[in-house]
Amino acid sequence: MSSSQFQITTRTVQETQKLGKTIGQWIKLPLVIGLSGDLGSGKTAFVQGLAEGLEVPDEYYITSPTFTLVNEYPGRFPLIHIDLYRLDGIHDFEDIGLDELMYDQAVIAIEWAEKMSHQLPDDHLAMTFEITNDNGRKISLNAFGHSIVNLTKPLDESILGMK
Repeated sequence: MSSSQFQITTRTVQETQKLGKTIGQWIKLPLVIGLSGDLGSGKTAFVQGLAEGLEVPDEYYITSPTFTLVNEYPGRFPLIHIDLYRLDGIHDFEDIGLDELMYDQAVIAIEWAEKMSHQLPDDHLAMTFEITNDNGRKISLNAFGHSIVNLTKPLDESILGMK
């Protein structure tokens, strides 16, 4: 399996959203994105930008589905936003139909993906968000699978203006 790894530092919420938007614009196939990191580390801000890049209509406000567990939005590809924070294990994942969702023709963004890392598909994008200061975030991207590696090849800090 092909893989690629790199890091990006964002210094504002807007830069984290811009990263999401850029990746969203580049997506040409359904994709699973696993998002890991502490509370407040930028996962939802990334998904807000991702939604913009996937052309989710502006009338949809993107929030973390902490209590609803799953939010779905229409776009160029449907966006399924999942939050596993309140779930404990495989039985909870089955209860929300996670197995079926993983095979939808959609972009699936999973917050707290480390809770199910062994269940992610072979082809996926894993992102880890780390708080470096009040606004700064170090975001590690690990692309698994040929099509995902190709998605992230052109992504670097100079393209995003995040030097």
